[in-house]
Order: sequence, then structure tokens, then C-alpha cells
Amino acid sequence: MLMAHPAVLANLIEQYETLRILHAEDGSPEVRRRMDDVAYTLCVATGTRDTDAALIAARHQLPGARPQDDSLLTA
Repeated sequence: MLMAHPAVLANLIEQYETLRILHAEDGSPEVRRRMDDVAYTLCVATGTRDTDAALIAARHQLPGARPQDDSLLTA
């Protein structure tokens, strides 16, 4: 599977989060349409079928992401 460049993924995440805020504020069809387009692009770029899964997958591919979640481990 081809992998998107981390800079592209970071940009898509930022766009989606911004559009989600705008949609919550005014709910315009244009913002919703753009949000759907960005969500689709995220899904294609990460090989997922769900927006939430795409956001998680994209964040894991960014520099500095930890490969394992060790938040439940004790020191």
C-alpha cells in the first residue's frame, strides 16, 4: 500500500478539524461538503473506510507518534 507523506496527512488532519469546528458553528452545506471531501481523502490516504479510523491512522503516521499505546503501563 502506498503511504501518504506525513506533511500531507498533517495538513488533512488540520483541515478536517477546522472544518468540523466551522460546521458545528454554522452547519452550512458548503462546509459539510468540504468536510466530506477531506474525510474521503483521509480515508483514501490511510486505507481506511471510516473517518475516525482515518484520523487515528493518519495521526499514527506522523513523526513522533508512538507505535504502541503504553499509557496504561505503570512506571
